[in-house]
Amino acid sequence: MDKPKIDKRKLRVLFIDCLIMVGLALLFAFNYELFIIKNQFAPAGFNGIATMIEYLTGFSVGYFTLIINVPLCIFSFFFISKDFAIKTAVFSVAYALFVLLLGGIDLSAFQYDAQGVDTIFPSLIAGALGGFVYGIAFRRNSSTGGADIVAKYVSIRDPMLNFFWINFVINAAIAVGSYFVYTETGEGGEIIYNYKPVCLCMLYCFLSSYVGNAIIKGSKTAYKFFIVTTHAEEIDAEIIDKLHHGATKLQAKGVYSNGDRTAIVCVVNKRQLVDFRNILKKYDDTFAFVETVNETFGSFARVK
Repeated sequence: MDKPKIDKRKLRVLFIDCLIMVGLALLFAFNYELFIIKNQFAPAGFNGIATMIEYLTGFSVGYFTLIINVPLCIFSFFFISKDFAIKTAVFSVAYALFVLLLGGIDLSAFQYDAQGVDTIFPSLIAGALGGFVYGIAFRRNSSTGGADIVAKYVSIRDPMLNFFWINFVINAAIAVGSYFVYTETGEGGEIIYNYKPVCLCMLYCFLSSYVGNAIIKGSKTAYKFFIVTTHAEEIDAEIIDKLHHGATKLQAKGVYSNGDRTAIVCVVNKRQLVDFRNILKKYDDTFAFVETVNETFGSFARVK
């Protein structure tokens, strides 16, 4: 019986992705050590729960990450996908080890310790870096573990369910919990509650989600024009000559007039949006609308 062939290309891609996840884990660990731990606020997701537990008990985020993510990665291996599980496990283990390693190194010269003043700045930096890590991880069919694994599983089981609300509930609970965790003791021994950790947690969650979503959507944004016209030949010529783009033509029929029309579909970059509008203004009996395209895929050979 023949042994199944090993796809060397897939193995090479998986190896490269795993190296990227290790690099992201290192960045995530530095983000935690330099901007979060000294400023008494909880980040998003399960990492926020781990941060509050460490603050209260001294139990390291690194150990908590291993305890939570190892069983979740095993679960995702069987119920999500092997590729996703392997890369998420690499990130989770590497992140836990880096946190434990950096915890034993004196990083005081590099840590942003706001000392309770202008703590919004480390939260902004941490949120942006966290969002960068989230976005790159998701684009590589991986995650940072914890709630991200739950999100992946939910999206597979019920694609119509908006995980935003589940994620919102988790982060809202962390924000509320931080109000009772990061307290101060007054001169008379009374407990003083502060809304600042709640605000910092919410700011981190918002910024990390914004940056992460921007990266997931991609940087190849464009505009799609859908044009219905009786001047298809003239518009096609200008698209090719002035914009150096191709287009796709479809036969169309007007519902009201029952007349024959031509529909043109063309995708252009942001810089050509005004030029395309100026072309269309020249022709009467032309209707068009524009849609935003988050990312484009594929390439076509230029026809000479």
